[in-house]
Amino acid sequence: MTDLTVNGQPVRYRLAPDTPLLFALRDVSNLTGTKYGCGTGECGACTVHVDGKAVRSCLLPTAHAEGTFVTTIEALSRDRGHPVQQAMVAEGAIQCGFCTPGIVMAAAALLSANPSPSDAEIGAAITNLCRCGVQPRLIRAIQRAARAARGEETILAAPPPGIDPADAARAVPALTGKP
Repeated sequence: MTDLTVNGQPVRYRLAPDTPLLFALRDVSNLTGTKYGCGTGECGACTVHVDGKAVRSCLLPTAHAEGTFVTTIEALSRDRGHPVQQAMVAEGAIQCGFCTPGIVMAAAALLSANPSPSDAEIGAAITNLCRCGVQPRLIRAIQRAARAARGEETILAAPPPGIDPADAARAVPALTGKP
């Protein structure tokens, strides 16, 4: 069994210790914003925060996440108001959307560590693959999110429609083993 905190909720996974964290999040906790892409850590669709750092969850065995704090896209911002999310919408840096959660998580971790990244630093930190070709808009979006996070700009992009973020980040007691 592996005990960790996912989106602020204590969770105990009863899985084989080598099960990738990605599958614990998606299949057990029903947090499907974290995407399965390549399974080799190359594409970044599975990026989550582990203790505040961007991690490719397809490469992290659940047992190695023991005692950590994991944040998925569902809990990055309950109201979808995180500057990276808002800037991605405002800059049109979202196409099909499959890679978007991983990119947002990688960008949020970058801005947390470096509130004023250069274009080169963004390129080095955001190695996620996007087949839709949003890279030029992505760099503009991350620069805009950085300005917003520093209080230099306000982004007026409405959150996308969909399910209530509080519902998306809920724990599923029957599957996690926690009441």
